[in-house]
Amino acid sequence: MTLDDMDRAILAALQRDATQTAAAVGGRIGLSQPATWRRIKRLREAGVLAGQRVSLDAQALGFGVTVFLGVKLATKGRVSLDDFERAVTAIPEVQLVEHVLGLYDYRIRVVARDLADFERVLRRRVMTLPGVGDVEANVLLSDERRPGPI
Repeated sequence: MTLDDMDRAILAALQRDATQTAAAVGGRIGLSQPATWRRIKRLREAGVLAGQRVSLDAQALGFGVTVFLGVKLATKGRVSLDDFERAVTAIPEVQLVEHVLGLYDYRIRVVARDLADFERVLRRRVMTLPGVGDVEANVLLSDERRPGPI
């Protein structure tokens, strides 16, 4: 799909606030509500717009610790990647699972209430997953820039 400047303006507006109406987005970018609605519909049908999300504040919900894990699988031949991915995504504290190329096979973002809670998640859940070998943990100290518009 080829995007023009109006499409990009719509995407930028929706990334800032996905709850806006087509009329509000159109008003921001100088396009009528019907034209904006048609473009949004076309972007959805093309798969460029893939849903809406609500961003929750983990700290406000009592999850004061975020840890990034690098996980290297020990038994890639015996355990399929699908089995590992299915098991790790079933852990409620796991927020993100990325299959990566490099020193580790996976990069995993885990939230926990505190370090003792994280240790429990690590020992009882992560380390017992099928095929887990080496694990490296990096505790998030500060979040200077959250993922933003593309």
